Amino acid sequence: MTLLAGIILFVISLIGIGLTLITLPGTWFIVGSALLINWLWMPFFNTWMLAACAGMALLAEIADFALSAAGASKSGGGRSGAIGSIFGGLIGAIAGSFVVPILGTIAGGVIGAGVGAIALERGVAQRSWEQAVKIGRGAAIGRAAAMFLKVAIAAAIGICLTADALIR
Repeated sequence: MTLLAGIILFVISLIGIGLTLITLPGTWFIVGSALLINWLWMPFFNTWMLAACAGMALLAEIADFALSAAGASKSGGGRSGAIGSIFGGLIGAIAGSFVVPILGTIAGGVIGAGVGAIALERGVAQRSWEQAVKIGRGAAIGRAAAMFLKVAIAAAIGICLTADALIR
């Protein structure tokens, strides 16, 4: 039975990593699936492992928003650039999904973070185009870094829970 649970969670983890890659809540999909398996089937997972993985998922969500804002701030942007990068990343990911379903979501999120930071730094903070573009570039780099970090965390969650199911 533990082998079957491990295989099921491995497949769920692959799906969750894919969902995370296209900016959907894949980390929560993995953790939620493990909780559901634990509740409906039998307790395959250590409570501490589930809590740690939920904490990692929460950390991934915080990093997702914070890194694009931090990229804008590190490049000299202010609050408007940080806010623009967050909303621009969300809007860009949604818009990119309609253009090219998977790659468009990724590219749209990164480009949208940059464009959002540029728009608000230029429009609200009255920065020069040169300054706004520098801030936008930092926001886009931060968003890309956040995406890679979130995918790595989703993979770590999947590995931890799959291993936990197989060990029991």
